[in-house]
Amino acid sequence: MFCGVDEAPACPSEGVRVAHDTTVIDRVYAEVLARNPGEGEFHQAVHEVFDSLDRVLAKNPHYVSESVLERICEPERQIIFRVPWVDDAGRVQINRGFRVQFNSALGPYKGGLRFHPSVLLGTVKFLGFEQIFKNALTGMPIGGGKGGSDFDPKGKSDAEIMRFCQSFMTEAYRHLGEYTDVPAGDIGVGRREIGYLFGQYKRIVNRYESGVLTGKGITWGGSLVRTEATGYGLVFFTQRMLEQSGRSLDGARVLVSGSGNVALYAMEKVHALGGTVVGASDSGGAIYDPNGIDIDLLRDVKEVRRERISAYASEKGMDVEYREGANVWQVADGASIDVALPCATQNELGEDDARLLVASGVRAVAEGANMPTTPAAVRVFREAGVLFGPGKAANAGGVATSALEMQQNASRDSWSFEHTEERLSDIMDGIHARCAETADEYGAPGDYVIGANIAGFTRVADAMLALGVI
Repeated sequence: MFCGVDEAPACPSEGVRVAHDTTVIDRVYAEVLARNPGEGEFHQAVHEVFDSLDRVLAKNPHYVSESVLERICEPERQIIFRVPWVDDAGRVQINRGFRVQFNSALGPYKGGLRFHPSVLLGTVKFLGFEQIFKNALTGMPIGGGKGGSDFDPKGKSDAEIMRFCQSFMTEAYRHLGEYTDVPAGDIGVGRREIGYLFGQYKRIVNRYESGVLTGKGITWGGSLVRTEATGYGLVFFTQRMLEQSGRSLDGARVLVSGSGNVALYAMEKVHALGGTVVGASDSGGAIYDPNGIDIDLLRDVKEVRRERISAYASEKGMDVEYREGANVWQVADGASIDVALPCATQNELGEDDARLLVASGVRAVAEGANMPTTPAAVRVFREAGVLFGPGKAANAGGVATSALEMQQNASRDSWSFEHTEERLSDIMDGIHARCAETADEYGAPGDYVIGANIAGFTRVADAMLALGVI
């Protein structure tokens, strides 16, 4: 086994020991660390994929001779640019913009834009690397990329956000296009930001090129179900995992971290399938509602009034418990929990949290966010026989529906909610089947981590080899 990774930040370059260069994976991973110093999240994402590949390389030695590992870890293009904009007080502000176009072997780069103060090049690279395999698992013709900025939309006026987005797109537009690179939203980038970005793109290129961005408004090229897609898709995948082992979400008690878009729609679909969500959270703390969270009230608190989740506890009263500063997994202490859906941010669910969940009787964990479970926590779940759906498979519903939006844009068509949701459900069924069948093929039945990593990797690797050395 090569360099181990436990809690984030994962395996930073400094102090990492690879004792013996005994395998290709050891050597390539050491090169990744040396070439990308200080980018712990990127290191962690690479390690997580590499950890599944020894059996693949043994079966497919041409991946080694053609340097596929080295090529797949190096982005095709990394773009960093200055974003100057003027605030409402007339002061010039400066942010940094990023777009990492990681791999286009399967199609145009596809991946979201994240606007958040924590965004660094390493953040975007980790997200873009994950996106390669996530997009491959959908079975759709889209490559992997990611982008964003350290701009923080919170506390900014609409006018300030518009000026920032226009400045961002003034540089980014030259790298985008419906056959080149198609961004979408991510943290801090919703329909408002997509609108400002698309408006500036259209203004510069003098074309109504709907397919250049996804997550658009319904009246100007967007797709129904896109808002719900990641949360719904997560629950569809979780249901398939449970069904594979003779269980169901019907009657299950569920914890969901976060209370944003993905979390809210995951909760909605869990309730529709007969489960009960008993816990949720935000950055201020967590709530435990043993009788089941009132989705309408929580949506009003978080989306309409934009208040803290503590307001939910105050208004609903009854048996609702609010724990300030706690994460939602601590609710599992002493409670009976069947399913956990981490939907907030990377590395939010650690080893101690995993042990609490296992003690609570958790049967399945599926990632609604990107890499929200630390490697140590994943080990706890796998050793305990808990079904674990990694994010590159479980939360692929969002990008899958973005690709459906691209299809509608290309055909100048608009599909009904029911038709689009049915397509989403079929895609998640296909992802689950690919993961399960690949895990079986490589001698790891029921291991969705191995299944997802190998299925995604081999699809991209085969396409890269078919295209030659490019």
